[in-house]
Amino acid sequence: MRTDAVELRKPADANIIVGQTHFIKTAEDIYEALVNSVPGIKFGIAFCEASADRLIRVEGNDEELRAAAVDNAQRIAAGHTFVVVLSQAYPINVLGAIKAVPEVCGIFCATANEAEVLVAQTERGRGIIGVVDGQTPLGVETDEDAKKRREFLRHIGYKH
Repeated sequence: MRTDAVELRKPADANIIVGQTHFIKTAEDIYEALVNSVPGIKFGIAFCEASADRLIRVEGNDEELRAAAVDNAQRIAAGHTFVVVLSQAYPINVLGAIKAVPEVCGIFCATANEAEVLVAQTERGRGIIGVVDGQTPLGVETDEDAKKRREFLRHIGYKH
């Protein structure tokens, strides 16, 4: 077995979601989940088939984000993997809808951070074994840090 770290690439203002799924209708169903979750969302979806034609299936409503999703899917190259690159929304706005898609098995990451997908390759093919998302912690928050976090969440409208 060989392992690789595949850097996720996306436009600076975008977020990326990587997950595992199991059926060809994934790309269309995730498309519907996204457009029904956030008005004005922009995104690209790429889904790697694991059998039959073994194509990367592509959907989305923004060409740059579609291209970014395809680029990441090609470099990960693991069957039954999907990549969503989105802007004008955040993963927190769409993860519930994506998880509710019947074909979706799980989510590996949903992030705006620099991240790497850890991929294992065997004679059978490639699979995701994990994700490195962001950097390591520098310490534990203080009371002042907690106060800033709570104020920030209220300022951006995620808490009252």
